[in-house]
Amino acid sequence: MKKFFAVLLAFIMVFSLVACGTDSAEGDDAFRSNILFCGSTSLYPIISSLASSFTDEYETWDAVDSSLPNENISIYVAPGGSGVGVSSVLDGTANYGMLARAIKDTEKESLGADYHEYMVAKDALTVSVNAQNPITKTIDDMDTDTIRKIFAGEYSTWNQVDASLPAEPIQVFIRDLSGGAYEVFQNTVMGDSEVTASATQSASMTELATNIANNKWAIGYAGYGAYTKANADSKVLFAMKVNGVECNEDTIISGDYKIQRPVMFVSNAAPTAAEQAFIDYIFSQKGYDVVVENGYIPAFTQSK
Repeated sequence: MKKFFAVLLAFIMVFSLVACGTDSAEGDDAFRSNILFCGSTSLYPIISSLASSFTDEYETWDAVDSSLPNENISIYVAPGGSGVGVSSVLDGTANYGMLARAIKDTEKESLGADYHEYMVAKDALTVSVNAQNPITKTIDDMDTDTIRKIFAGEYSTWNQVDASLPAEPIQVFIRDLSGGAYEVFQNTVMGDSEVTASATQSASMTELATNIANNKWAIGYAGYGAYTKANADSKVLFAMKVNGVECNEDTIISGDYKIQRPVMFVSNAAPTAAEQAFIDYIFSQKGYDVVVENGYIPAFTQSK
């Protein structure tokens, strides 16, 4: 319930264009007890979980650090897509923007000389089909041109991919156009081709993975984290190799699997003492464990 109200309040703050934790009457040097993260739905569950556990553990900022005031900790986490993550920092409605893609040079330039980035995890986009699709018995590898033709709608039925398959319509599932995954897939696979207009957009990677799992004739680019979580209890998704390379932790870390992306958050200012305390918590053993629990590969070293 606490998390629900935190997210609800975050959305109200974002859409009313009120800077998170800022009270104009207090002045720039006043202590701000509120922190708002906004953006990537892929990073959202990690930061949201850590915000809840951090608040439950400490409750007030002086419990974190005796030099901080005795004020309640308020950390709000709002999903909205990687593009929203950057824009919310630029317009002052969030302290930190969450991204599940590399930041663009133009965005970094806009964020200014005080640009800071914090790499939390590595992720990749699997090319996943429903595990009940008979293609899993005949093909386990697709080249990028075949994938492009499927997602562009040039192949519209499964027998066009493999003649042994039935002429069932291919159901393409993608992230919504504000998501970082859409841009990553466009840049690494689609090139100048556009994704078919008949593709079904999903509001999050969890939703995208669920859509594939619920449709025998589906294909989509489920994130590695979402893919791992979806298959935790039983195998409902089947990830194709891409150009002969399997998507797994080793190939993501090595860079051999090419459809991958960073998962991070950014800001346009140096962190306050309170913000730094929470950032340290994100990159602690607790944060490492939450990243792993969400199916991602931590981009920082496990604490000893």
